[in-house]
Amino acid sequence: MDHSTTRRALLAGATGSLAAGLLAACTPGAAVPQGSATPTATPTPTRGPTAAATPTPALTPTPTPPRPTLTRVPVPHATVTGLPAGTPGIAWTVDDGASSEVVEAYARFAAATGTRLTFFVNGVRPSWTEHADLLRPLVESGQVQLGNHTWDHPALTKLGDQAIQDELVRNHEFLERTFGVDARPYFRPPYGYHDARVDRAAAAVGYTTPTLWYGSLADSGDISSDQVVGFAEQWFLPAHVVIGHANFPGTIGALPRLHALLEQRGLPTWTLDDVFTR
Repeated sequence: MDHSTTRRALLAGATGSLAAGLLAACTPGAAVPQGSATPTATPTPTRGPTAAATPTPALTPTPTPPRPTLTRVPVPHATVTGLPAGTPGIAWTVDDGASSEVVEAYARFAAATGTRLTFFVNGVRPSWTEHADLLRPLVESGQVQLGNHTWDHPALTKLGDQAIQDELVRNHEFLERTFGVDARPYFRPPYGYHDARVDRAAAAVGYTTPTLWYGSLADSGDISSDQVVGFAEQWFLPAHVVIGHANFPGTIGALPRLHALLEQRGLPTWTLDDVFTR
């Protein structure tokens, strides 16, 4: 199926059930929340189909101990920067995937610890295809959720409406084809850049919920593990949506300490689907 066909299908599907959400998504875009990361360069996209990677052994999700019971609430068709007040834990979100090694480390970390994560994927990054076999059982179990971060990470406010939709639709197709999931309604605008026009264009193809953050590990750039942990100590707090990145090796060394910090503070991790109904 080509992108124009998928785009028409998403537009048609959005017209009915998502019509009410379109109005809510037309509110002015929020400023980049406190703790947002510095933009990094994005490689030139590869327009051809992604080559299949050598299969790797699947990971079995680790059973998690009893967790607090949440009363899920309807997903807002508007910008999300945090979880509902009083949520006992955090949404740990991970963007990009520039480093195949970091994506693999996150997958193995999640399987070993039971940590629940939401990845905002750029399909242009080979890491997601290379480690699809590792990620699929985590995605199928619901421990890992996948969101749409656009195909190749452009600033959406600099694109026309159709180009915005093409970015989201191409990535949507990749996620469906590779992992069998429909990422709607969650999309994360690269760099946090969005406005009312971007939100309208995204909502027209079903992406009605721009998902930002309130707290960052600041690891979109190459920082040390100690620095990553320092940012986590600042932002791992109840009801926060925290953004990390699968881009540089400092993140790998920080993962065991981040898990220990969550346990020390008694903070469970939640995916967006754990918290919101859609």
